[in-house]
Amino acid sequence: MSLRRVFESQPDRRYIMFGGKGGLGKTTLSATSAYWLAQQGKRVLLFSVDPQASLSDIFQRDIFGKGPVPIIENLWAQEVDADRRIKDYQEEIRKKILDMYGFEKVPEEIDNYIAAASAEPAMEESAIFDAVVDIIVRGDYDYYIYDLVPLGHALYYLSMAKVYDEWINKITKLREDMRQYDQVAATMRREETVQEDQILSELTYIKDRINASSRILTDKARTAFFFVVVPEEMILLDTKKAAELFAKFDVPLSGYIVNRVLPADLGAGTIPPYLRNRIAMQKKYLDDIKTSFGDEVLAYVPEMERDVTGLPMIERLARRLFDEG
Repeated sequence: MSLRRVFESQPDRRYIMFGGKGGLGKTTLSATSAYWLAQQGKRVLLFSVDPQASLSDIFQRDIFGKGPVPIIENLWAQEVDADRRIKDYQEEIRKKILDMYGFEKVPEEIDNYIAAASAEPAMEESAIFDAVVDIIVRGDYDYYIYDLVPLGHALYYLSMAKVYDEWINKITKLREDMRQYDQVAATMRREETVQEDQILSELTYIKDRINASSRILTDKARTAFFFVVVPEEMILLDTKKAAELFAKFDVPLSGYIVNRVLPADLGAGTIPPYLRNRIAMQKKYLDDIKTSFGDEVLAYVPEMERDVTGLPMIERLARRLFDEG
């Protein structure tokens, strides 16, 4: 099995995630896969929630916070601006308060609360999570390739669907109970039925969106998650632990990609001791990878002679990864 064959044999897998520890080449492989799929005539959105704007770096273009930016034919890239998203949140909440309660102006104490709540550290994660949900549930593209943040944060984002769902279930239940009491009180007073509960409708809308995204991200028929590793001891240990944790969140693990493999012919002839030791160490951990992951390894990606940035280098790596095997 190869990465190309995975894509070709599973055309319904439209949601692709690359994960792993920081600095292993997730963005490079995400961009390369997105580029190759676009070259096959697929409409592809490559998106990232990493505040370090790594997609801007690899494509050598400023795309941060600008929505889907066209890169080449059939390929768009997007980096989520969490700060902008939070400000949009604030305006949306203010508008809903005005609409629900008929205020001409949001009361000062409520406005202060909105500002204070938006400054909470968890608000950035919530804003980013909501942006991911928004992107996923639209369904405007043939493929969505998600360049995940490093493992710890990725687990946090992936767990948020369950956390949000449980929280909204409790709030919705309380709101439904309150609505029942309102109906009973209205009947006893022989008043007309209470008006539609806009708050309950809003909670239901949020819950439906979260459930829709959660179903997509845990659907083995539609979603593939690839771990990016390099042949080093600590990386392998962390990856094995992370794979077990990801399984608890029902993330469909589809295989491993081994990145930054030194060329096999590099050790030929007389070489410095440092390089000889690095090659020997790599061979040991490549053997460990084969023993641990076996047929789940989909590709061994060579260490390139320079950074993979800009379309010419991305195209070159795509040829090696998908066409030359």
